[in-house]
Amino acid sequence: MKYTHKGTKPIPEMIKFALIKEEKTPPDRRVVFSPGKLNELIKKFPEANFKVQSSDIRIFTDQEYRDAGFEVTEDVSDCDVLLGVKEVPLPALIPNKKYFFFSHTIKKQPYNRDLLREVLKLNIELYDHEVIVKENGARLIGFGRYAGLVGAYNGFRGIGLKENLYNLPKVESLPDLDAMLAELDKIKIPPIKIVLTGSGKVAKGAKEVLDHLGIKKLSVEDYLQFEDRKPVYCNIGVLDYNKRKDGSKGSQEEFFKEPQKYDANFLRFAHTSDLFISGHFYGDGAPVFFTAEDAKSNDFRIKCIADISCDINGPIASTIRPSTIAEPFYGYNTETETEVDFYDKESILVMVVDNLPCELPKDASEGFGEMFLKHVIPAFFNNDKEGVLKRAQMAQNGKLTSKFSYLQDYVDGV
Repeated sequence: MKYTHKGTKPIPEMIKFALIKEEKTPPDRRVVFSPGKLNELIKKFPEANFKVQSSDIRIFTDQEYRDAGFEVTEDVSDCDVLLGVKEVPLPALIPNKKYFFFSHTIKKQPYNRDLLREVLKLNIELYDHEVIVKENGARLIGFGRYAGLVGAYNGFRGIGLKENLYNLPKVESLPDLDAMLAELDKIKIPPIKIVLTGSGKVAKGAKEVLDHLGIKKLSVEDYLQFEDRKPVYCNIGVLDYNKRKDGSKGSQEEFFKEPQKYDANFLRFAHTSDLFISGHFYGDGAPVFFTAEDAKSNDFRIKCIADISCDINGPIASTIRPSTIAEPFYGYNTETETEVDFYDKESILVMVVDNLPCELPKDASEGFGEMFLKHVIPAFFNNDKEGVLKRAQMAQNGKLTSKFSYLQDYVDGV
């Protein structure tokens, strides 16, 4: 960002930010900053000026922002940096602005090709939340923890419904995370075995739920042999559910770089688990967890899958479509490989909601704002000394930045 100078001390120019309203359908009630976090921000960075675009769906009301001292308005066209959560509809984009939102284009998602084209056409500087990362590529911000929390809760909710054991309410009907955890305190978990994949924010969020319930965590060896009548879980990483083809030890770093050197080793967990919570990241070329044929085996024990990773027609054969917050569960018939009612006794219950953090909009927004204030806002006022903004910048001056030039054929395609 530009600096002015008075004597020898650099004085950052005032930057006008806007919290924009979410206009994507279905509605998303999340926001980058709560009123309280915005107040904290301007105390730390008095050079930051904030406007809030009026919204009737946001989890925090317009009046709450007004009460906190912020201008609420329909028109934010005089602002420099526009902060949102989900994709901005094409007609709402304002030319020549800096935008932050999840664009869902970095994997060449076909449904957002026109969005990226419009961004370039309108000379918008696009910064994608998903690529706000450290130098080593580790993500600095995101809603992953809340996806994990809600996804694990939904897994237990699904078991209760399918087995007629208890009836947990939908998370979206509850005021916050504390209320969600309080509902879990009311149920008795059956003696099931739970396998959780992943080690990032999503998996850690799911693990919070398992630990809150007091479910015992076991090592891989103990878990595979465990057959007592009590609930237990095992949190496994890539070298637990994959193995090197030549039988050597392998490494996580190598797996992510050269997954073709590995075979899947997940079936040993599928043969002894009742609930599978997927909190992993799945990369192109990696082995699948299980195939449709694998699921037909009499040894395949999993009866409920909370697929937080949401890779459709990908590594988990039963994930044949996304589900919704309104209808989070469907059944997968292993013999016909088709969708059935999840109450069907022979089916695998599948939960594969792709916008889980929307069910905890207040907590998710507050957590996201905390991360954004810590890792991103300082970069506007310190010449981006850590390179956070530079790494996240996808488009500038009507062109893709060099880091994202691989998307040019995606932009040019039909």
